[in-house]
This record gives sequence, C-alpha cells and structure tokens, in this order.
Amino acid sequence: MRNPVVAGQFYPANAQALEEEIKRCFEHPKGPGDLPVKKRSGKVLGAIVPHAGYMYSGPAAAWVYKEIAEAEMPDVFIILGVNHTGRGKSSTMIEHWSTPLGLARVDVDFARFLSEKTGIPIDNASHMLEHSIEVQLPFLQFIYSSDSEALRFVPITISKELNIRKFSLDLKEAIMDSGKSVCIIASSDFTHYGPAYGFLPFTLEKEKKLYEMDAEAIKFIKDQNMKGLLDYIATTGATICGYLGISVLISTLPKSKVQCLQYYTSGDIEKNYKNAVGYAAITFK
Repeated sequence: MRNPVVAGQFYPANAQALEEEIKRCFEHPKGPGDLPVKKRSGKVLGAIVPHAGYMYSGPAAAWVYKEIAEAEMPDVFIILGVNHTGRGKSSTMIEHWSTPLGLARVDVDFARFLSEKTGIPIDNASHMLEHSIEVQLPFLQFIYSSDSEALRFVPITISKELNIRKFSLDLKEAIMDSGKSVCIIASSDFTHYGPAYGFLPFTLEKEKKLYEMDAEAIKFIKDQNMKGLLDYIATTGATICGYLGISVLISTLPKSKVQCLQYYTSGDIEKNYKNAVGYAAITFK
C-alpha cells in the first residue's frame, strides 16, 4: 500500500479536518461557490487540475471536481502526474493508495493492461514521494463518498524520457480496446514565476503578464494542439510543471468541448507576486 507523504502539509492529515478543508475549497470565493449536487448527467472525458497545497490551489481544483461529481461516474480515472522528485521514470503502479479519507483503490487489472499495451512499466519508484497524484485523491474520495467501493483509478507519472506522441496513441488505443469509460486527469500547476523558481522573464506588471503567459498556453490546450503547446513552452520557457501530462491528455482525447472554469495565481491568494504560481481548472466534455 502507498501511504500519503504530504498529508499534514498540502492538506490536513485528520479526516474530519480534511473534509472541512475540501468543503471550504468548494465554497471559497475563488471556488465554484457551493458543493456538488448529484445529478449525474453528461460525461467529463478529461480535466486539468492543479496540485499545490489546498489553501492555494484547492478552490481551482474544486471547480473541476464539482463538474466530475455532477457527471456520470466513469469506470476508472487515469491520473497523469508529474515526476517532481526525479526518482525512477515514467510508470504506473498496482498498489492501492491510502489517504486520511481511507483507501483509494487502483484498478489493478486495467493498470496491467495499460502497461502491456503502452509499454509503460509498473514501478513504484517515481510514485512513493510524489505529491501530484496524491493530492487529487481526497477530492475524488469526497465527491464519491457514497460510491467509494466503485471508485477506481490508475496512477501514471510522466517523465521527460517518455515518447509522449507514441504513448498518447498507444493509450488511446488501449482505452478503446478496454471498453471502459475513462476520465483522464492531468495534474499540473501552470507557470511558476519568481526567483524561487529561477524564472524571471519579466519584472514589471507581474500579475498581468503571468495571466497573459498562461492564457497563451491555455489557447493551445483549448484547441487540443499538442505541437503548439510544446512549441510554446520551448519558445517561452514557460514553467508549466505538468505540460507532458497535459500534452498526453489533449492528444489522447477525442475532440472535446474544452472549458477553462477558473484561473488565478498564488499571488492572488497571498497578495504578493514576487513568487507566484498559476492554477487553472479545465474540463473536456
């Protein structure tokens, strides 16, 4: 079993406090404003969700999870995470994950199937200290608290050695062959600006230019233009940590209705833009 590594840091380690924090994210001024209602209609095929501490990015994440909660529940979520730690390579894993809200179960058979079809290995190394997938799970457990036995996911970390074009094609084919209904979540924060991140392309009008920089990237995402996004990042150096997972997402999904539900930065929360990170909530239907 994979135990949580950022409970008590990115989100509360106590179950009751964690549920209250997630509710706060939904009801926050930058969140959707209220909790999901269980109407369960339509399908969310994919999403981009941030993965910072809940006090920063949680309200943005809540926008996506409200949409997911109010749509039809898929058979399985594929969560594409970042390899911030540099441990191991792109991989999936078949152990279940523990959070303060209980056990989040991996679809073991589907994980093995994806590994066989895409060539991505089953290996724990890149997952054990990585937070980008972990922070998504309490939100899923919260919105499916009454369907916890049915909730299944497959964790996949994406590192730079992966041929993302080939992997995207293989993943798309594998999903079709499986016959499963799937929602793909790309876990990503957007541009990391400031001396703390070694990224200072501008020093004036920081808030405005950070918004503009991420807006350009979001245009390519809305067009599901993987090449355009990769070229934009190569040209600007935009520090979007999960851009590889986003690239896999937008090229794997069929042409979709793409909506940016919310965007703000950590600077908006702290009222300080010396160091700031962008958070976008984007759905694909």
